[in-house]
Amino acid sequence: MTKTLKQKSTATATASTPATKHQQVVNLLNRDVGASLDEMSHLANWLPHSTLAFLTGLKKRGYVIASDKTDGIRRYRVTSSPTDLGAK
Repeated sequence: MTKTLKQKSTATATASTPATKHQQVVNLLNRDVGASLDEMSHLANWLPHSTLAFLTGLKKRGYVIASDKTDGIRRYRVTSSPTDLGAK
């Protein structure tokens, strides 16, 4: 007995898959107002130190992340991404 393998169409597989936690956090950081540590931690269900480690990982991958403190709340946002710089 032989088994036939069904191949998934990559277009339908990617269209139906929800965004990963990483992509959701990057989407928050890409907003004009950026995101606070609490917003990112809550969205991804990570502890604050894990969220900061994720930001460090983004920096190592070529993202430029700015942080501003307004009314005692620090907000982070992406000012440049690897795709903006032409990196792959």
